[in-house]
Amino acid sequence: MYPPPAPPPAPHRDFISVTLSLGESYDNSKSRRRRSCWRKWKQLSRLQRNVILFVVGFLILCGFLYSLQTADQWKALSGRPAEVEKMKLEVLPVLPAPQKESAEQEGFADILSQKRQRHFRRGPPHLQIRPPNTVSKDGMQDDAKEREAALGKAQQEENTQRTVISWRGAVIEPEQATELPYKRAEASIKPLVLASKIWKEPEFKQARKWVSENLDFQKNVDVNLFESTIRILGGLLSTYHLSGDSLFLTKAEDFGKRLMPAFTTPSKIPYSDVNIGTGFAHSPQWTSDSTVAEVTSIQLEFRELSRLTGIKKFQEAVEEVTKHIHSLSGKKDGLVPMFINTNSGLFTHPGVFTLGARADSYYEYLLKQWIQGGKKETQLLEDYVKAIEGIKAHLLRQSQPRKLTFVGELAHGRFSAKMDHLVCFLPGTLALGVHHGLPADHMDLARALMETCYQMNQQMETGLSPEIAHFNMYPRADHKDVEVKPADRHNLLRPETVESLFYLYRVTRDRKYQDWGWEILQSFNKYTRVPSGGYSSINNVQNSHKPEPRDKMESFFVGETLKYLYLLFSDDLELLSLDSCVFNTEAHPLPIWAPA
Repeated sequence: MYPPPAPPPAPHRDFISVTLSLGESYDNSKSRRRRSCWRKWKQLSRLQRNVILFVVGFLILCGFLYSLQTADQWKALSGRPAEVEKMKLEVLPVLPAPQKESAEQEGFADILSQKRQRHFRRGPPHLQIRPPNTVSKDGMQDDAKEREAALGKAQQEENTQRTVISWRGAVIEPEQATELPYKRAEASIKPLVLASKIWKEPEFKQARKWVSENLDFQKNVDVNLFESTIRILGGLLSTYHLSGDSLFLTKAEDFGKRLMPAFTTPSKIPYSDVNIGTGFAHSPQWTSDSTVAEVTSIQLEFRELSRLTGIKKFQEAVEEVTKHIHSLSGKKDGLVPMFINTNSGLFTHPGVFTLGARADSYYEYLLKQWIQGGKKETQLLEDYVKAIEGIKAHLLRQSQPRKLTFVGELAHGRFSAKMDHLVCFLPGTLALGVHHGLPADHMDLARALMETCYQMNQQMETGLSPEIAHFNMYPRADHKDVEVKPADRHNLLRPETVESLFYLYRVTRDRKYQDWGWEILQSFNKYTRVPSGGYSSINNVQNSHKPEPRDKMESFFVGETLKYLYLLFSDDLELLSLDSCVFNTEAHPLPIWAPA
């Protein structure tokens, strides 16, 4: 039998019922996302949450600081106080030295003891307009009014375009360390005029009064041994020699004694920092190293302090450093690494060689100590000459397309076509050595490097050198010799190029070096000068329309850059003669020691 047939299926309804509630679904979705994010946050460890919060807070702080900096720049450019306009930059003439207190200083101070006839000049000497002093045979004289008008115009242009030495608009306050924002220039009426050795009589008296009554080193403050030595100690010693005033020597001795605790290390290599009030010396918090340039570029000043005061410990401390560096291994044909450990006394970061930051003035002070001591210390001369040969062998290259000779860097055998503007001290140092009898081929290298340093300025839109240049070593279309990375295109008003121009002009008498200095001075006036007084570093030497002032003027601009420009343009080639004085690395002249 068969089972009874199944009942027929229910009729199929071909539709779907959907209920949409958009508002509720959206709210539920947001709620679920919030719960999901919170759940993930709670799943993180405490360390992970702290790291995230720190990064977010750091980014917010950076944004806030950047907004403040931007606002300050706009204020600096648009809203300077009207009263600052009263402080105008002046050209200060060279004055005779004041009365000397000891016969020992006569040879050095004689360079300032004669009154010099003033003349009006526009630019380098071969472009001068001079007062007439002759009359034609037939008795006819030139039109006096026309002459007077020409001289007046030349003097006006000199005052507006070739301002070389500024006092009121570019001075230093000890409380402001080694730099002065130009916005505070007017407030600094009681400065150390030590940044410049060329002064007006009333202003020197005012500065002397401030030094006598207000300059007190008994302060609980850390100072950098190197920076304080070359600026403060060197400035006081130089002012003593130029003025004959024992006040400055007394201050120098006091300050020198306060720096001496820096030398109390196991290796006798000094710490980088010292508290001049408590006497506590130490390395930076992040390292126990000092830089080689810093520990080997304080010798001129401490040696001179010993000679003047009779206190031998100053000279002994720095010469111990020199002897130690001389005997160290780790050099490469006279080239030294950049760092040295204050505990072990050994070079650190070996195999890296540069003539830029952290090593530059080591080479400069080898030569200058030899000159200062009357050319008797042959060890210094031998180290210097060997280093120059090491530079030729390992660091010299030529760029394309103009074949400019430049000094690169060497890191573990690998060459880098990178040259700091700081390296532009080298042409002047080489020329100084030739002036004192070193081989003539040093002058060939000095001329070639001087051309390179000039081009580092000339090939920029503003006519001012970047902080760091990279050189093109291979022929490439539409590429200049000098190339600049965005992080390196700022200009800090550094002196090295004009410093070398001064030495090259003094040694060769070739007036093209004056012309080059004149061009650089015009660029400083056009792109860095502040109408209310002073000058500012700029962020971008490649943009002549927007150089971006930094609202910051380094003290070395007055102490070195303007001073070397002044001396470069001076017709008196015996003013601070290279045969009677040697400039420290902050451009303070110190006497060459006479034979016993």
